Amino acid sequence: MRLDILTLFPDLFPPFLEESILGRAIKKGLVDIKLVNIRDFAEGPHKVTDDRPFGGGEGMVMKAEPICWAVESVGREKNKPFSILLTPQGRKFDQPTAWDLSQKGHLILICGRYEGVDERVRTGCVDMELSIGDYVLSGGELAAMVVVDAVSRLVPGVLGGERSNLEDSFQDGLLEYPHYTRPRVFRGQEVPEILLSGDHEKIRVWRRTESLRRTLQRRPDLLNEARLSEEDRRILEKLKEEAGKIEAGS
Repeated sequence: MRLDILTLFPDLFPPFLEESILGRAIKKGLVDIKLVNIRDFAEGPHKVTDDRPFGGGEGMVMKAEPICWAVESVGREKNKPFSILLTPQGRKFDQPTAWDLSQKGHLILICGRYEGVDERVRTGCVDMELSIGDYVLSGGELAAMVVVDAVSRLVPGVLGGERSNLEDSFQDGLLEYPHYTRPRVFRGQEVPEILLSGDHEKIRVWRRTESLRRTLQRRPDLLNEARLSEEDRRILEKLKEEAGKIEAGS
């Protein structure tokens, strides 16, 4: 998979791209990430990429020409990539979106700055607007890193284990179950005995129950969209009954 990141600050990215799972994936050739400096496509001796907004107001707006020319330069290399503008006004980024994007083959991530980008970038150079949350950052670079990490780990071979990304939180609409490793006892807290039993079916049911319990307690809103089996629904009813008894007794 290839990702081109269009930014005014390419030096922010190398440490992020060189470490851990993503760094190994790049070395193996599973993911190809290129940094494109938007300033290289600006005109004039000073390579200006922003200007005052028409109509007045605070701040500066990123110019359309450098961004669109940068997008077009990448697109001319091969088949048309899928271009994304990182903006607080975009569609909220989630796990299903990450899966969809991982199937695209070639993405362009455009990092905005200042007060935003000229509206003609949105209408003429972008296939999707994407937001990583309801808050404002200084620029799209951190958002681009989030998207790169979430999407890259879904590329076959990046995580190693075939089921690793299938068991992540949000993968089936639920939060993930608790994890434990050695030592068996730490500061008086023991690993649940069932995880040491060797009974794979009981472990499976325990993990699913704890996943549902955690989701019910922390993100009950997710249950409205989660893919629940009949077994899940029975477990969930029991968990709700237990929670009701605890609440009634408190």
